[in-house]
Amino acid sequence: MPVPEYIRTIRAKIGHDLLWLPGVCAVVVNDAGEVLLGKRSDFGYWANPAGVLEPGEQPAEAIVREIREETGVIAEVVDLISVSTDPPVTYPNGDRSQYLSVLYLCRYVSGEAHVGDDESTDVAWFRIDRLPDDVPDLHRDRIERALNPDRPRTRG
Repeated sequence: MPVPEYIRTIRAKIGHDLLWLPGVCAVVVNDAGEVLLGKRSDFGYWANPAGVLEPGEQPAEAIVREIREETGVIAEVVDLISVSTDPPVTYPNGDRSQYLSVLYLCRYVSGEAHVGDDESTDVAWFRIDRLPDDVPDLHRDRIERALNPDRPRTRG
């Protein structure tokens, strides 16, 4: 999905200034223990499915929607992993944002993974021990936290 209209409206007023946004992210696991990643069209690296909440949207519903829109996969939320602040990001167009990220562990339910919108150039399942080299540390950490049953709970 392209940039939501409410963000476009805010950007028209503030330009490229830093924008604080509520975000959701998921580590999606299939029955083979593989994780679902998308190759981002803006930065070119592999990452977990993620997105911003629409006004009034519940976070768990938002991540299920984002996974479906971006990858064609139907998933269900298994667990809330963490709520944390991501580092600021500057997009190729100059927009600056920072996200309060709600991270979920999700389970594959159905569907064939494919590029579902313009946010990704590729979508694929990967074994944990064979992640692409260009998965950023932030996303590797999310995978580790979601799949480590002994992980400490993160508090905001």
